Amino acid sequence: MSRPRPVVLSGPSGAGKSTLLKRLMKEHEGVFGFSVSHTTRNPRPGEENGKGLNKLPMLLGATLLPVADVFSSDLETSFSCPNDSEPTDEDYHFTTREAMQEGIDNGDFIENAEFSGNMYGTSKAAIEDVQAQNRICILDVDIQGVRRIKETDLNPIYISIQPPSMDILEKRLRDRQTETEDSLQKRLEAARIDMELSQEPGMFDMVIINDDLERAYEELKEILDEEIKKVQEAK
Repeated sequence: MSRPRPVVLSGPSGAGKSTLLKRLMKEHEGVFGFSVSHTTRNPRPGEENGKGLNKLPMLLGATLLPVADVFSSDLETSFSCPNDSEPTDEDYHFTTREAMQEGIDNGDFIENAEFSGNMYGTSKAAIEDVQAQNRICILDVDIQGVRRIKETDLNPIYISIQPPSMDILEKRLRDRQTETEDSLQKRLEAARIDMELSQEPGMFDMVIINDDLERAYEELKEILDEEIKKVQEAK
């Protein structure tokens, strides 16, 4: 039986990705896995090299946000706009800049970014490690990350989660009360670009408009149903 395909999930901050993911993982415990990312920064106290398979996903994109924020209550993150925080609460493969750059040059990474002088990225091997344990690997990327992954041979399922409108998205973001006006406007501008590019033919296998949570969740489950069954049948 073939390994489960990875899932590339994209969409602007406030679209509802984390809410849908939390529900999906609760209903299908042990089906999804998260790859261990690489970084050139030094380990912090308590961090161990190479752990994290069953932890939160290392979200990918132009700018990295705190992984702890990903599944916090009513909070949705995106890498489409800048954030001053570095990734935290995540285990990594710690490596040197030279070794990581060599891997990038050799095409071993599907995605990489630099933050505060440190490099971060996810390798093809890290995703294969998740697949080898019969789990669906979830990768959350911005729209540019989607473009980069399409240049690889990863063959994931591409899903975009979009808000019903910019007005509704702005209300969701303002209701959080977690943004400065400047960061809010940056997120909204990134969202406008994301929403426009998500409509490009062939960009995604499915675009889910999250105007009704129940319907959006059923659509997400439907497109992942074959891969979920593949994992469950192999157990």
